[in-house]
Amino acid sequence: MCRHASFSDESKGRDKYEEPCDIRPVYQRDRDRILHCKAFRRLKQKTQVFLAPQGDHYRTRLIHTLEVSQNARTIAKALRLNEELTEAIALGHDLGHTPYGHCGERALDKLCPEGFSHNEQGVRLVEILENNGNGMNLTYEVRDGIRNHQTSCTPATLEGKIVRLSDKIAYIASDIDDAIRAHLLSEDDIPKEYANLLGNDTRQRLNTIIHDIILTSDGRNDICMSDDLYKAFMGLRTYMFENVYTNPTAKGEEQKATYVINQLFEYYMKNIEKMPEEFIRLIDKGDSAQRAVCDYIACMSDRYATNMFKKLTIPRTWNIM
Repeated sequence: MCRHASFSDESKGRDKYEEPCDIRPVYQRDRDRILHCKAFRRLKQKTQVFLAPQGDHYRTRLIHTLEVSQNARTIAKALRLNEELTEAIALGHDLGHTPYGHCGERALDKLCPEGFSHNEQGVRLVEILENNGNGMNLTYEVRDGIRNHQTSCTPATLEGKIVRLSDKIAYIASDIDDAIRAHLLSEDDIPKEYANLLGNDTRQRLNTIIHDIILTSDGRNDICMSDDLYKAFMGLRTYMFENVYTNPTAKGEEQKATYVINQLFEYYMKNIEKMPEEFIRLIDKGDSAQRAVCDYIACMSDRYATNMFKKLTIPRTWNIM
């Protein structure tokens, strides 16, 4: 491996000591734990961009996660960095996401006095909430990558930096594909100043960006793009925010989703005893009621949150046989 790679035997370790596995390095064990946890499975029913889309081919948060992992591993392998650490961070980076995507995240951030962000929630989930309140006892490096995968953050490892950039690559390249499928835009709508540099379809864009990152980062203690490509990349990101992420067609149902989150929060604040025992125990251990309710709602999938809202607010039909 490259001398800048994160070596398993140099990990800062876990909060609780565990005997080493005889066949798997520490980062592989973390990757396996994430893959098998309940929070990972729930991602298949959580929004990526399009809320409750009609069609089987729109990306969910799980598909986005797998695409991030694939892109990140390609870069890590080419740069001879630690693929297992890269994959563990990639598979875990969005575990803290709420139902209804960033809309749900914004709603909980307003409701929780301590604030709410999906990256910090992901760390809370793997440290405390998962495994019936025992957490997953992941290594420092994986938790750091989950916490710092957002643009404004700086991961401690090159593998974490790969995931942070791969996250942006996936949601720009793949979300364009979904937006075209939804007829929100076409390839011809992409500004030529970006298309000429990055490519004219998803495959070309991914190929161009990933090659550029590998060539620019090779031999350096950093993960970066060339200046011209980075400028086009960020320009396309801005274009997507203006034309897709805030598009009324794509976001038209978000007001309803926010209402569902607010109503669920209000109900469980008044009926703490109705939450599962594992979340009630958080209050017994010293967390605020607001924090525990936010934890419960954040763990819900889109479908579960919607069904629970219906159950709590819509009278059932009286059926006499």
